[in-house]
Amino acid sequence: MKKIAIIALAAAAFVALAGCSKKEAVKNASSDGRPTIRLVTDATGIDDKSFNAAAWRGIVEFYGESVENAKSRGTLYDIVTCQTQDQYLPTLKQLADEGYDIICATGFTFSDAITEIADEYPEQKFVIVDVDWVGRPNVKEFVFHEEEGSYLVGLAAALQAQEDGIANPKFGFIGGVPGSTITKFEMGYIQGIKAVYPKAEFFDYYANDWGKPELAKTQAKNWYNMGVYAIFSAAGGTGNGTIAQAKEMRYAGKNVWAIGVDSDQYEDGVYAEGKSAVLTSMIKRVETSLLIALNDFAEGKFAGGVVNLSLKDGGVDYSKANKALNIKVIDAIEAAKKDIVSGAVKIYPTYKEALAQGIAPAGLGAIDD
Repeated sequence: MKKIAIIALAAAAFVALAGCSKKEAVKNASSDGRPTIRLVTDATGIDDKSFNAAAWRGIVEFYGESVENAKSRGTLYDIVTCQTQDQYLPTLKQLADEGYDIICATGFTFSDAITEIADEYPEQKFVIVDVDWVGRPNVKEFVFHEEEGSYLVGLAAALQAQEDGIANPKFGFIGGVPGSTITKFEMGYIQGIKAVYPKAEFFDYYANDWGKPELAKTQAKNWYNMGVYAIFSAAGGTGNGTIAQAKEMRYAGKNVWAIGVDSDQYEDGVYAEGKSAVLTSMIKRVETSLLIALNDFAEGKFAGGVVNLSLKDGGVDYSKANKALNIKVIDAIEAAKKDIVSGAVKIYPTYKEALAQGIAPAGLGAIDD
């Protein structure tokens, strides 16, 4: 019994010492006055090529480094990937215990865990992206007007179809996990399309997952084969399946398009020299939120609350990287941007509003909660 007790005490002491050494390492990392931060993501990590990748770019940019040459990774900043949602809370707790200046979680699926841990660690600074309902004084929340950027890419797809002489084009939307944030993507996209084709046929599908591109690829193949012209995916890594399928189709000579999200996904759609299956991308500057949070901390003015980033703020936009995007289409989108900023064009962010206005069709998978 004595031997067992001694072993148990030794193990406890080792854990305590490990915790102390970790805290000491964190303290040493920030000895030059720059903040330390850990980015917490779902299973898709920073290789999703869209949402999480954009957050990571913002972090490395703050430190004057690059994704390709992230010299301070592991000291000043790093990423922690949670394979399942039941890992969210213990992961956040461990990071709070380790004493980083800022802990950032990306995505609304982290909202419950962030709320709980923020109460448990009131002195710890947290950042969450795509959430505006936590309401804790130590949590800075960032939300975007995704409906504005999505309107632009919906307009792009519809106008490009018009330039191609397609009389009755069909359009598709693939979402990841349904929720109010992804609904804003879908509603904006529909409204951009309907501004050109009021009676356009529209389909949607929700994969209920951020990291299953095979689901999007199968759905995209079905839709493209039944005449869908363009598919916009707001589904994290899942949406990469749409791009993969569009690449195959365009390489085979079929006139179909994928639309990227969050980051400019032009390069992911390249199927031949100078040719990409990604017509445009809804750029959501998630990196801006990380830059704001880190700069605020560095300047001693970090505070909880909600920060809204819109088209006017440079929070959302669209990509013009694809030379196949007709110049007439670009001119029309640029004019629309001015109308959105001025308020001349009203975009409804919720399914309820879009339904009431007779814009969105009934029976979609979108939800407002």
